[in-house]
Amino acid sequence: MDIVYYDPYPNAKLEAFIGAYGKLLASHGERAVSITRVPTVEEVLRKSDVVSLHCNLDENTKHLINAEKLKMMKKDAVLVNAARGPVIDEKALVAHLKANPDFRCGLDVFEDEPLMAPGLADCPNAVIVPHIASASLWTRGGMATLAAANVAGRLRGAPVWGSPDDILSFVDGAYEAVPGASPSIVNAADLGIAKMEAAKK
Repeated sequence: MDIVYYDPYPNAKLEAFIGAYGKLLASHGERAVSITRVPTVEEVLRKSDVVSLHCNLDENTKHLINAEKLKMMKKDAVLVNAARGPVIDEKALVAHLKANPDFRCGLDVFEDEPLMAPGLADCPNAVIVPHIASASLWTRGGMATLAAANVAGRLRGAPVWGSPDDILSFVDGAYEAVPGASPSIVNAADLGIAKMEAAKK
């Protein structure tokens, strides 16, 4: 499986990870995987067997996938929306699913939650779940632990953790190893809460 992706910014970490994984596969006599950043969403849609959406929702991404874009995709492609419901024009998707029985989609979010576009639930080539993609025990347990750690940190007057992309130490491992900080206070600067640097665990 090769990966093509579009992002306004190169994802150097992802590219390095896939590059290293490709080398590992090749060292064991298997075909290496590759990753390529392409200049447009349209190129991703034309080339891909499986398209997984992970963008934020704003005025630029609402109905990013519409009737025109769906027609660019392979007739037997799979479309997964792991972003927000309105990123896909759901009425256009229903029409495309009905006209292309080999095209499939997986949806965890909907344009007008909790409602779905008429006909979507009747499409046999659509897999639909009720916004539960994060509902693993580890994820939900981690969410509860982070929330509790935020409350405990504020009650102790602890600083906010300085590395928001590195919070595993709050949810994995021994209790004694948990940093003495609040893991994530998004408005910490507005509240005047100091930051703790990751190196000062």
